[in-house]
Amino acid sequence: MFRNLGWVSNDNFAPDNSRSPQNNPKTDEQLLDAYSQAVINVVEKVSPTVVNIDVKKWLTGRSRSYQPLTQEVRGNGSGFIFTQDGYILTNSHVIHGASKIQVTLSDGRSYDAEMIGDDPDTDLAVIRIYAPNLVAARFGDSQALKVGQLAIAIGHPYGFQTTVTTGVISALGRSFQSRSGKLIENIIQTDAALNPGNSGGPLVTSHAEVIGINTAIVMAAQGICFAVPINTAKMVIPTLMRYGQVRRGYIGIGGQNVQISRRIMLFNELAVDTGIFVMHVEPNSPAKKAGLLQGDVIVGFNNSPLRGIEDLQKFLTPERVAVRSQLTILRNNRKLVIDIVPEESTRG
Repeated sequence: MFRNLGWVSNDNFAPDNSRSPQNNPKTDEQLLDAYSQAVINVVEKVSPTVVNIDVKKWLTGRSRSYQPLTQEVRGNGSGFIFTQDGYILTNSHVIHGASKIQVTLSDGRSYDAEMIGDDPDTDLAVIRIYAPNLVAARFGDSQALKVGQLAIAIGHPYGFQTTVTTGVISALGRSFQSRSGKLIENIIQTDAALNPGNSGGPLVTSHAEVIGINTAIVMAAQGICFAVPINTAKMVIPTLMRYGQVRRGYIGIGGQNVQISRRIMLFNELAVDTGIFVMHVEPNSPAKKAGLLQGDVIVGFNNSPLRGIEDLQKFLTPERVAVRSQLTILRNNRKLVIDIVPEESTRG
């Protein structure tokens, strides 16, 4: 969907109350000091959870003489520990198809890792190591994010020490096409720079809480990077840990969360004041067959209100596949109910 200090200490100076804060140069220094200290505190808390992931894969192709050729290739990425017993979250594209996975911790210890689960549709995967004295990252709430708030990206690429970049949340509710071909919804856009090898590392807040998993860089643009929201990971992780993969219902839309005016909400007797704005309807999808249109706003599923994309994903369980269901939508600000039959999401 998208394409790439130092400061002077004031300890020896008495405060000058005759100068307003707006004209006081010390104010800027104090702000920079506070900003720097906030980042330092986050890095000290989170960096012990960040790992380097080195993978080996066997690829089959053909030589210049068109003879079958199998060769081993290496890849690299980042991840982070989210339980003290060694479970690690990373990107699917980092470890998908790996024949060997090795994890290096921030203190230099290295361990072989086992694959636990892989979901290309959300570009998320869980692996595990068995090691003592592990520190686990703390999850935040990506639904509570605001555009403009501080974002800190941490990675552990290519065996180097932890790398840190800072920026802000640039946009929310983006859609991004995963390598399986499916749209990942509600993606976080940030200008915290990502470098090759940082895929799978955490995007964190000033409170040292993980709110995203860094996943992609727009190579043709500067300062545009994407992260899968941690709330998506919270839904995917239990299934990956139990079954190793995710089966889900699929309706075939690209959308983003929107606010609904109180007037429209009251007129249509809606239970919530947010919904899912349909930006794109995929050809031959259940949504297309049901008559869903670009510009519709989805506000309910089977008589249950939907506050946003994450609510819809919770309803699209394997049990809903091939079962006729109802979507409540707003079209031209009027409420309609349409029938839809979700299909099973297939990997590309």
